[in-house]
Amino acid sequence: MVVAATLGALALVFFLLIQPQKEQNEQLGLKVRTEQERLKTIETSIKEADAIAGHLTDISLQLNRAEDDVATGDAYAWTYDTIRRFKANYHLDIPSIGQPTYSDMDMLSGFPYRQVKVSISGTAFYHDLGKFVSEFENTFPHMRMVNLSVEPAGLTGVNAERLSFRLDIIALIKPNT
Repeated sequence: MVVAATLGALALVFFLLIQPQKEQNEQLGLKVRTEQERLKTIETSIKEADAIAGHLTDISLQLNRAEDDVATGDAYAWTYDTIRRFKANYHLDIPSIGQPTYSDMDMLSGFPYRQVKVSISGTAFYHDLGKFVSEFENTFPHMRMVNLSVEPAGLTGVNAERLSFRLDIIALIKPNT
């Protein structure tokens, strides 16, 4: 009887005290391992913070360089000045630069830039106009020439082969930061 009572008391102690404590210890051990892995991840992130900050600086510089040809300030003055400086190397007459119209970017939704659209018209020889359009879009990757219409200028003499053209220039506007 004494042996049975002792075995029963030991079984009760094991199942009521030791087994729940053992399960709690296993859960705590699992929690400790999870938190240690999280700590290692955080330590790795802290070690890489300088590299990430350097990478962010590099990307910011690339963005600033890419935004060099994006419209800033007074869009009409900026557009007029940009076109005037660029056309100096070409044999084009651009007597008319229209007023700019502002709108949200319609090519990509949620794009952080707005756009300005300016109509220009003038006269030029076919090859000069082709070079101007081609080199303009290659020089200014954030600007597009659209709605190009070309027709004979109706001039006589030496200028009989000149063409009258009209086109729209769409440029991005740098957001205020």
